[in-house]
Amino acid sequence: MGRTKQYERTELLDRAVELFRRQGFNGTSTAELVAELGVNRKSMYAEFGSKQGLFEAALERYNSKHLSGVLAPIEAADAGPDTIRKAFAGYASASEGWFFGRGCLMCNTAVERGALDPASGRYVAAYLDRIQRAFRNALENGVRSGEISESADLDQLAGFFTTALIGVAACIRAEAPPEQVHAAAAVATSVLDTHRPAVL
Repeated sequence: MGRTKQYERTELLDRAVELFRRQGFNGTSTAELVAELGVNRKSMYAEFGSKQGLFEAALERYNSKHLSGVLAPIEAADAGPDTIRKAFAGYASASEGWFFGRGCLMCNTAVERGALDPASGRYVAAYLDRIQRAFRNALENGVRSGEISESADLDQLAGFFTTALIGVAACIRAEAPPEQVHAAAAVATSVLDTHRPAVL
């Protein structure tokens, strides 16, 4: 009869997410992971196979737990231009608190490993696609509500907001001054005002 596990997989992943978020994949040693997770090396490898396997599982956990919470408003059926403004304002406000210096694990991974590791690259590609689809959803609703011009190129706008949001998250990771982050978010969302329907 096998021994009963003395840990919960999700708890290990939540700890791994925060360690990888702070230090990145390359900056985190196996010894640090063992210490942070509170399990021995044998148990860690038995559960995840390798450091790479643990990292990929952490990315999946981050996507399902953290990103779903952040993106839910702009993915919602009733999302609109104001939801986009709130999303950027929320990121900017996060630069003044715990998020400062940590940023977004998926964004950090895009910068550190997206072009180097095919597995990480797939997660990053799915992440970018998810954000772009969420922004397009909010923009389409804006067209239907009359807040966005019907002539607006929604794919182009969604791509712009995706890139801008990644930039904001990267600045937070790099410990840019909060006022700089707020300014970037405000300028990004001001683009919405330039795509209002013309007043006859």
